[in-house]
Formats: sequence, structure tokens, C-alpha cells
Amino acid sequence: MSISTPRTVPVRLAAPAAVIGTLAAALSVAPAEAGEIRSQGTADTAPHMRALTAVHDAGRGVVHASAARPSAYTIKPGDTVSSIARKHGVSTADLLAWNGLGWRTVIYPGQTLRLSPAAAQAAPAAVPAASTAPGAAATHTVVRGDTVYAIAKKYRTTVSAIMSLNSLGGSAIIRPGQTLRVAGAPAAAPALQPVAATTPAAAPTAHTVAAGDTLFGIAKKYGTTVAALLQANGLGAGSIIYPGQSLRLAPPAPAQRSASLDATQQAHAVRIIRIGRELGVPDRGIAIALATAMVESSMRNLNHGDRDSLGLFQQRPSQGWGTPEQITDADRSIRVFYGGAGDPNGAATRGLLDIPGWQGMRFTDAAQTVQVSAFPDRYGQWEHQANRWLATLR
Repeated sequence: MSISTPRTVPVRLAAPAAVIGTLAAALSVAPAEAGEIRSQGTADTAPHMRALTAVHDAGRGVVHASAARPSAYTIKPGDTVSSIARKHGVSTADLLAWNGLGWRTVIYPGQTLRLSPAAAQAAPAAVPAASTAPGAAATHTVVRGDTVYAIAKKYRTTVSAIMSLNSLGGSAIIRPGQTLRVAGAPAAAPALQPVAATTPAAAPTAHTVAAGDTLFGIAKKYGTTVAALLQANGLGAGSIIYPGQSLRLAPPAPAQRSASLDATQQAHAVRIIRIGRELGVPDRGIAIALATAMVESSMRNLNHGDRDSLGLFQQRPSQGWGTPEQITDADRSIRVFYGGAGDPNGAATRGLLDIPGWQGMRFTDAAQTVQVSAFPDRYGQWEHQANRWLATLR
């Protein structure tokens, strides 16, 4: 459904000096090379995502009154925060605030932005709004496919707030069955249940088999899979379990590695992130791509490798990944690794998005399913570092 461009009438307001000073202070911290936040899905020749550096009318105290402004707007390719604000007669600063966005937040096609303050949306008269004490929190139990971003959006909060409340650190890794504290309330929830002021119990790492237990039942209880239990405990498909036996619920976490990227490596990492965002790949999938490229090529577009392996992901012409020229085209090789509906290699190979249930797999297993490496555990060693790159590179 198309949205007509509202008629705008300039209205000049006398902005208090304190407000103008606050805006000026906020704008003064933007880096010198910063540019506009642009919706992913457009061709951006800049090497990294750029931040907003100016609000066109904020310093002049000018806003635009809009006739019949809709309550929300769905982002289209090419949209920017300021262009949306201008189109609907609101200030960029207000649009960011109403949607819990920061000056460096990335927006995506298909994302919905609120065009008015949340308080302006009146609750039904028969159901008075619940009063929530400052600092109150609710909990969310992670299910397969959840991301921190999606949970933050559901509870009208931010990724950084959820990470802080749950001490997630830079990796923001969550797992099915995990309980997270969240700020705010779900849109459909009539009230919040306060969280006890105690530290949540650590997730169990092992299960003692009881009479009547089955691998399927144990896997379902802990939000994992039978295959993962078998692998974690070195069992085969026909293995028998017995009461009193202790089963690991996941393999031991691999020792983590870290590295600083030079200019060439960083450029490739930024491209992996940019294309992942463009394709709508969840953060976990982008982190898997970064770790895989680091393991396979040290984040370099190599023209050599083991046997006929080439490029960022050491893809092989003999295995159907493309011609040598195609594989060493970094943009194409990244898209082929991600796979999915836009895979330039079609059905000849299987990328990450083509693997059923990849989001529920261990980090290293998801990468290995694409790469089929002789050293599958190496991908997991870069999981934390890959998440740090994802959080810092633009």
C-alpha cells in the first residue's frame, strides 16, 4: 500500500537555549568523517556505515507540521532516518527517540518506525494502563531463532540495555531455554511481573539420567537436539543410556582466539557485515561468516590455497563453488557463503541460509556444515572475536 507524501507547512518555534545547546553538544561528538545513516539494501560506496552528523532544522528551531500523518512507516530501500523524518514533518531527533534508536543505529528495509511518541497512542478506556515502578523488569525465555535485536524490539528496549541487564558482554550470545531480564513490557502484556532481586541460576551443563529418560526427552527438556547430545558425549546413534549416567548437555567451549585486523582484513570484514545486513542475515550468521573467513584465509582474498581452494572462504571450483574468477570476486563469494534465495551460485552449492535449523546449531557446527572442513573445531575458536568485530566495525 502506498503512502502519500503529507503536505508540510513550516512552523517556526522559539527553541529554548538549553535545548539548542543540548543538540549542539550531541552533534559535536560525531566523528569528522561521519555521514548519513542509510537503510541497508542500497549500494553504499563508503567503506563503513556512517553516523548522522546534523539535523537540518534543529539548530534553527524549525519543525514541520504534517496533515494526516500516519502513525507508523515501513522502511524502504534507500530510506534514511532524516529523509523519513523530513517526509513526515517530524524532527530527526524525535524520530530517533520515539523508536529507541541512537545516532549510529542501522535501519533496514521492512523495519517499522513509529511516527509519534508511544504515549500518544491511548490505551482502550476499559483497560487502564498498568503502572510500573522505575527499574522494574520482566523476563523472556529464549526460543530457537531468537536474536537480542528481536527481543529488544518486542519489549520496546535496546540491545545495549538487554546486554547490560544480563551481563552478556560483547558477544551477546543467547541460547534456547535461557532466561533474560528485559526492560519495558511486551506490547500485548497488560502488566509486568517484577523479577526477584537475585542472580539468575546458571544454565545446567549436565544431566543425570533417571529411569525412563530418553535422549529425545532430555534434548527437548534442555532446548537442544539428540545429535548435539550424541556429539557432546561421544555417543553413536545406537548408544544406550542408563540411570545414573551423567550426560554433558553441550561440548566444552573451545578456547577462544583473538586478532587485530590490518586495513585489508578490516575492509573484507566490513564487506562481510555490509552484505549480511543487506541480505537480512541475523547477527549470529554474520558472526559465523566472519569467523569462517578468518579461519579459511585470515580474512584475505587469496588466489591460492589447499588444492584448488581460493578466496576469502577457500571455496573450490572442483566442488561447484564457481570458476576461479568468480570465487576470487569477494562480493560474490560472500553471497555464495550466505546462500539463500539470492545465492548467485543457485542450487549448485549450499550456503548458511540453506541449512535447516542452522540458528539452533553450535556456532562451529553451523560453519562446518557449509565448509566441510577437516578441522571443524577451529571456527568456534573465533566466535567471541567475531562478535566483537560485528559490534565495532561499520
